[in-house]
Amino acid sequence: MSTLLETIARVRREVCDLHAELTRYGLVVWTAGNVSGRIPGYDLMVIKPSGLSYDALTPENMVVTDLYGIPVRGTNTGSGGTVDWGNPALSPSSDTAAHAYVYRHMPEVGGVVHTHSTYATAWAARGEEIPCVLTMMGDEFGGPIPVGPFALIGDDSIGQGIVETLKNSHSPAVLMQNHGPFTIGKDARSAVKAAVMCEEVARTVHISRQLGEPQAIDQAKIESLYNRYQNVYGR
Repeated sequence: MSTLLETIARVRREVCDLHAELTRYGLVVWTAGNVSGRIPGYDLMVIKPSGLSYDALTPENMVVTDLYGIPVRGTNTGSGGTVDWGNPALSPSSDTAAHAYVYRHMPEVGGVVHTHSTYATAWAARGEEIPCVLTMMGDEFGGPIPVGPFALIGDDSIGQGIVETLKNSHSPAVLMQNHGPFTIGKDARSAVKAAVMCEEVARTVHISRQLGEPQAIDQAKIESLYNRYQNVYGR
């Protein structure tokens, strides 16, 4: 059991530290936005608590939940006795149900991020995908950044929209209509990188449109860019 607790402690530190990247890149305001990370090998995740300011976050106040978003307050493990998960008396993020749904239905995903970053959210407000007009988009997203359906917060409806939109897409980012971007990755750091890159290309393509119509990239070239970057470059 000590191995599990050590893993939880490690993921708590990682998830806590990665929230600083959201503020560093200007992707969040006030207490909005969140990072979560899967506990490898277990049906558990770690996520930011609800309503806590970013400068007050510590590894100890990251909340451990099951993959239905229910905080783990302690459990009996038979001969091992009762495990102290070290969970704070805090509620997990209001987006927990969406994160949990993604983990349940996309086992390859190890991290999920949600922000309301300005430019990406502006595209989401228009209900418009970000077209793939930059080689960087080909590299990172393998095509346009798609739009997911409108869904109300509070249950796993948002998670359903994320999964349905991304399951047949190269993109690790989705713009949930009238809401904002969600990103996924093999771990929490990869999901944060996707969030940073999503906002960067959203801003750049928006500016390009103010100057004229951006030039589309041929789909075959997009696939070539994506395959090289994902499978060759830096690997």
